[in-house]
Amino acid sequence: MGDIFKGYKGAALAALKKFKISVWSDVDIKSSRGQFSGIVLPRSENDDDRHIVLKLATGYNVGIAVESIRVIHEHGYKEAHYKIPEKAFPTSPEKPNVKLLGTGGTIASRLDYRTGAVIPAFSPGELYGAVPELADICNLSTDKLFAVFSENMGPKQYITLAKAIGEEIKNGIDGIVVGHGTDTMHHTAAALSFMVQNSPVPIVMVGSQRSSDRPSSDAALNLIHATYTAAHADIAEVMVCMFGPTSDEYGLLHRGTRVRKMHSSYRSTFRTIGDIPIAMVKRDEIRHCTIAMPIAEKTAM
Repeated sequence: MGDIFKGYKGAALAALKKFKISVWSDVDIKSSRGQFSGIVLPRSENDDDRHIVLKLATGYNVGIAVESIRVIHEHGYKEAHYKIPEKAFPTSPEKPNVKLLGTGGTIASRLDYRTGAVIPAFSPGELYGAVPELADICNLSTDKLFAVFSENMGPKQYITLAKAIGEEIKNGIDGIVVGHGTDTMHHTAAALSFMVQNSPVPIVMVGSQRSSDRPSSDAALNLIHATYTAAHADIAEVMVCMFGPTSDEYGLLHRGTRVRKMHSSYRSTFRTIGDIPIAMVKRDEIRHCTIAMPIAEKTAM
């Protein structure tokens, strides 16, 4: 029975059991703060036990406080399938070899339109299904080192990550991408800059500010830019690759020891502090930044 409640515990779990409701149930909830209709979504094991989370018809998620709930009525069931069909990632001996190391953040994903749930992608086959442009850039392989929230990244994870990067370099990889949650990505970038000395290959950290269930998601484009940088850049150091301007015109590469996250939701939130970014990156082009950059580009940063 526990599996049908997928992450719920304490008071929230008790409420679901009381009204005989499971995760993926399509429900109406009457509460002291109004009536809500939607699909009951899973919760992380680290989430609180005071809320039941619904995916509304609008596409937004809402957490409903357990103590406010009066009645829950189920009128359907729409389970999301958390698996993207595997497709063989096309490889070619002419393309660079890039390794994607995962730390826990969702870098790319696909939206399940039946439920509104976001299905994470990580294996080469899943990523090819979610972001097929990657196959034009490189031969991609992946390794999930651990699964932690970015705020829980610390010295233990830094050491594991640095050692994994060292092994990939020793094995002759052409470039490395590190998928990371955005809240502490600049901290990890700074730590790796000192831990991985004189790297012969690009080491590109990347994340997303907005998930793939939003039309304004930056996930796929950030991954494309980061992968292109890892495969083709002549910049061999630790960098953060995220949106440049608020549009999707290009991404910026920030030096690991100079970058900082400036806002919780802006796609262009990462900025270089006390300097200019290393380069701008597009789907098939990298341009080194200089003091003589055009005014529009300087303003966008």
